[in-house]
Amino acid sequence: MSEREVDQQLVERVQGGDKQAFGLLVSKYQRKLHRLLARLVRDPAEVEDLAQETFIKAYRALGSFRGESAFYTWLYRIGVNTAKNYLAAQARRVPVSTGMDSAEMESAEGAGRLHDFDTPERQLMTRQIALTVDEAMSGLSIELREAITMRELEGLSYEDIASAMDCPVGTVRSRIFRAREAIAARLRPLLGTRVDKRW
Repeated sequence: MSEREVDQQLVERVQGGDKQAFGLLVSKYQRKLHRLLARLVRDPAEVEDLAQETFIKAYRALGSFRGESAFYTWLYRIGVNTAKNYLAAQARRVPVSTGMDSAEMESAEGAGRLHDFDTPERQLMTRQIALTVDEAMSGLSIELREAITMRELEGLSYEDIASAMDCPVGTVRSRIFRAREAIAARLRPLLGTRVDKRW
């Protein structure tokens, strides 16, 4: 049985009045949802509140869920919209973090070659790369940030992202391309790569 089928069975149990089944869905997706929201909103206390609000909205709307998309894609969309509403209410865009620390950056594509020897210079370079990616992500529009986060950090397919963002797959591809280009433009001077190379 696929993960989607398992989720659909849990959804049907919730729709039939089984509240414990919803608890299983919350347990399954709480960390992923929290990571998503943390990339859109910087304040950890707000992230926690937004995650709870997302699950409450999902629970209330579960009666209308028909399984046309995966449950997580549907939940993702609710989470993103909840975060957007929060940001709009704040009347300012909140910069986000990639959530990657220097150890994770060392394993990121293109940065691995910087870790030949664990010297202070290499550690500094790794931190600079992480900060540069962080700043580049913060400078992206929320649509570009959402798309690149879902693709590169959450590993969702283009189709799932299109469903979550409620837009065509071509739009998703364009947003991801633009986000990658913006990040690459910030990394080029640091990595010494040519303009015709992304990383």
